[in-house]
Amino acid sequence: MHAEYVFRVRFRLDARRVRTEPETFETIVRLPAEPPGADGWLFFRNALWRGEVNDDAYARELASDWLDVPVEDVTFREFECDEAYREAMETEIGRDLGTFNADSVEEVFHKYFGSSIRLQS
Repeated sequence: MHAEYVFRVRFRLDARRVRTEPETFETIVRLPAEPPGADGWLFFRNALWRGEVNDDAYARELASDWLDVPVEDVTFREFECDEAYREAMETEIGRDLGTFNADSVEEVFHKYFGSSIRLQS
């Protein structure tokens, strides 16, 4: 079972004694998803909305912590998961749709991920 959140992150080097060119860089960051039901598995509910970062300042703060550099921009790209993770996630979401204020698992996926879920084999 495997899943990752994929973000495009633009960060800035904060060099004090030297000058760098360029000063900003872009990279792809892959954040491993916690197994459904584990602590932290609801990251998507707390950080995403319709396939976008729902709070830019919070996302930049998180990415700065992940990379240990000042982050200027974070864009959610996609959620990659295998079939086993997706099935486990569907089961866990289905246990308590009220938590997500939704009538179906598919509605939950659409609310938080938009069309940004990619199944890996």
